[in-house]
Amino acid sequence: MILNPVFYINSIFLGIGLAMDAFSVSLANGLHEPRMCQKKMAGIAGVFAGFQALMPMIGWLCVHTFVQYFAAFEPLIPWIALILLACIGGKMIIDGIRGDDGDNQVKLGIGALLLQGIATSIDALSVGFTIADYNGPAALAAALIIAAVTFLICMAGLKLGKRFGTWLADRAQIIGGIILILVGLEIFITGIL
Repeated sequence: MILNPVFYINSIFLGIGLAMDAFSVSLANGLHEPRMCQKKMAGIAGVFAGFQALMPMIGWLCVHTFVQYFAAFEPLIPWIALILLACIGGKMIIDGIRGDDGDNQVKLGIGALLLQGIATSIDALSVGFTIADYNGPAALAAALIIAAVTFLICMAGLKLGKRFGTWLADRAQIIGGIILILVGLEIFITGIL
């Protein structure tokens, strides 16, 4: 496969499409923790970008090795995303209703971040089918472009969330939790239709 401008444009658009769920979750994370430092923001965006690169590569590998096993797993993808995001979002809503003040605000832990990364990128496994005709280096290049786009979009989401999180104060956790649940529902509904 020749890496021409169309390849790069397609990869960028794939990245934008795949990053929308991660953007929404990043926005919720920024709302949840408005005093988040730049280093943590880069780490969160990096986790989302890493999963968005990893999942298409796993999908591509499945197509080239054991496609019959992946086909059986594909109907579960919307359910997994819905359950993970609903649990995380529900916890944020409960914490927001309890009224934790800003000084005792719960920080986003690595476990929750990894679950968010999986939940928002699991649908990217199907992109492995889209790029199935790519050779290994082209598939890797597409995955890296998707990761770079996701990183930039997630940083924007985190910055927006932080800005509005400070402004919304005590309602930010509840709004962030609702956003996560809505993202889970969107993944679920589009996945089963």
